[in-house]
Amino acid sequence: MALKVWEPFEELSTLQDRINRLFEGLMPDFVKSGERATSKWLPAVDIYEDKDSIYLDVEVPGMKKEDIKVKVEDKTLTVSGERKLEREEKKEGYYRVERNYGSFSRSFYLPDNVDSTKIKAKYENGVLKLSIPKKEEAKSKEIPVDVE
Repeated sequence: MALKVWEPFEELSTLQDRINRLFEGLMPDFVKSGERATSKWLPAVDIYEDKDSIYLDVEVPGMKKEDIKVKVEDKTLTVSGERKLEREEKKEGYYRVERNYGSFSRSFYLPDNVDSTKIKAKYENGVLKLSIPKKEEAKSKEIPVDVE
């Protein structure tokens, strides 16, 4: 029986190859090729409500308001746009861009209790703020209870 020398780095390399194959379909093409190209990305969104409205805050830093579109069709609110790479940084043989660029589209189902004709959008400090008012009959009302 021959003895084999245990090489821990060989096992780590095998593990790394397996993990890379597992996530290969999830990574954008520029990560696989090593080159930066435009790709799809999804901005982060916060959704919250109060008694009068539903609010969406969409993080789109570095974009111009002309590059953002808000559309309502049937009961679906869609926020889309494109962030363009305007400058690049090159220094002594390396190229680095970490922010995502390219087109995006996020869609949200609107409940029946909102008035989609009165949606307001405001863009400030890299955040698109949408306010979707609730219909008057949908707002909760307090009903006094008489005690006998």
